[in-house]
Amino acid sequence: MRSLLVLLFLVATTAAQSTPPVSPAPNAPTQAAGAAEDQNAAKARAIIDQMIAALGGQAYLTYQDLSQEGRTYSFYQGQPQGSGTVFWRFWKWPDKDRFEYTKQRDIVQIYNADDAFEITFRGTGFIPKDKAEDYRRRREHSLEHVLRDWLKQPGVALFYEGQSIAEQKTTDQVTIMTPQNDAATLYIDVFTHLPIKKNFIYRDPQYRDRDVDSEVWGNYRTVRESPRRSPTHEP
Repeated sequence: MRSLLVLLFLVATTAAQSTPPVSPAPNAPTQAAGAAEDQNAAKARAIIDQMIAALGGQAYLTYQDLSQEGRTYSFYQGQPQGSGTVFWRFWKWPDKDRFEYTKQRDIVQIYNADDAFEITFRGTGFIPKDKAEDYRRRREHSLEHVLRDWLKQPGVALFYEGQSIAEQKTTDQVTIMTPQNDAATLYIDVFTHLPIKKNFIYRDPQYRDRDVDSEVWGNYRTVRESPRRSPTHEP
């Protein structure tokens, strides 16, 4: 009996030694996560491409100047205050802007790269530093800069964050992040593929809290300036 037990033990030991342990494929979870990230980025890119096409495609990405006129308001708790002020705007890519205010157009603000001036009946002077920095921050996060500059940067990251509601519309939410961790989130209409809203977060230079800057678009219409140009959309 003792000899039989020893023999059985030796057979079991030999079998265990001859069968190598089974281990999972190396880096399998990492590869799966990487594939999921690639799919997410590809979906985000496809939605952005649809949005660019809806805005006018290459015509939208390459126009160099525009003019606007309308009425500007100050807002409190999301509601416009007062009767507003008429304005005219003249913009040239990438960093030149001119605003004229009042019916007499006698208040003028000029932004030329990092310089900011204001012209009034008192003469010409510099725009206060905090207001000039606020304008430059919005300019660097404008839709034009995000689509023309950010998307071309090596290492830019795209994230599709699902569907959400923005301005009572169903939208696809996409975030674009630069290698410097600067980010802007776009809310894009799932039916028209036109942008509805853009958010970016920044730290207030005075109070050091995190603030959200939002820009909202709507009331789009098709504009055709010549038969040679593709139709573009403007809010």
